[in-house]
Amino acid sequence: MDLDDGPTVAVLREGTEGLDTRDYAVALRAEGLSVAYASTPAEERRLVAEAPVVTGVRVDEGLIEEFEGVKLFAAASSGTGHLPTDEMTDRGVAVTNASGIHAPGIAEQVCAHLLTFARHLHRAPRRQERQEWRHWQAGELYGSTVTVVGQGAIGTAVVERLAPFGVETVAVRHSPEKGGPADEVVGYDAVHDALAQTDYLALACPLTDETEGLVDGAALATLPPEAVVVNVARGGVIDQGALAEALGAEAIRGAALDVTDPEPLPSESPLWRLESCLITPHVGGSTPRHWERLAAIVAENVAHLTSDGDPTALRNLVAV
Repeated sequence: MDLDDGPTVAVLREGTEGLDTRDYAVALRAEGLSVAYASTPAEERRLVAEAPVVTGVRVDEGLIEEFEGVKLFAAASSGTGHLPTDEMTDRGVAVTNASGIHAPGIAEQVCAHLLTFARHLHRAPRRQERQEWRHWQAGELYGSTVTVVGQGAIGTAVVERLAPFGVETVAVRHSPEKGGPADEVVGYDAVHDALAQTDYLALACPLTDETEGLVDGAALATLPPEAVVVNVARGGVIDQGALAEALGAEAIRGAALDVTDPEPLPSESPLWRLESCLITPHVGGSTPRHWERLAAIVAENVAHLTSDGDPTALRNLVAV
């Protein structure tokens, strides 16, 4: 990729998760890149015609028409299903995503949920509302078995952060032969064997044909009654109706959901009314280091394209 006197990277104006893309432009400049920020639609059309790299949350087909010399579109999100990827690759534009930048925060949230249920802290808010000073018997995370489904960046980060807690970790992944940091790694064909020995189940897998509805009534029945389910994957990985029934019948001890299907979770869902179910509005990936981490990936890819030119070796490549 040849760089002329114009900007190397054009930053589109739409932000994500309440974060301002002006700060993204600052982070990219801190990586040593020549950056132009587009604050209006007209500026976006002008800048994407000049810069070889464009980055942002989304891009419409009208803007793609201006992609005259663009070689890379760096999506500012992990998901790219909302992007016209085919149209971009047809124009010779490689597409990358932000995969991995959310892993530290999501992994920390998983650990927070595990500790909350281990210490029974989920009981506190309603008792505080009632000004009720009544003791409960807390437990310990130490010595428990935590099963983590998915061993991408998030699942791996979860297992790594659990190491100091003295727990046994079991990882479920599509290709168990790849191993990982968990004490035991199994495939999806052995998921019920893993569930049967699970105290805490953390879901951190992508939503695929294999994982959709993975935690259904049968899976919940396999879990021990004291088990807790934590979902930071996608809402569709869990049968929410079966989960509500299991929690209501105390067939499992608790659940923490950062993702639901649909989002937002409808007000009539029984999950809202269960003390044993903690619900957060898809905030696991929220981090003040979003732009800093993404800028480092973009800078690495720009350096690669400048020196090598082969887009197939780009980090976080989605399509080319």
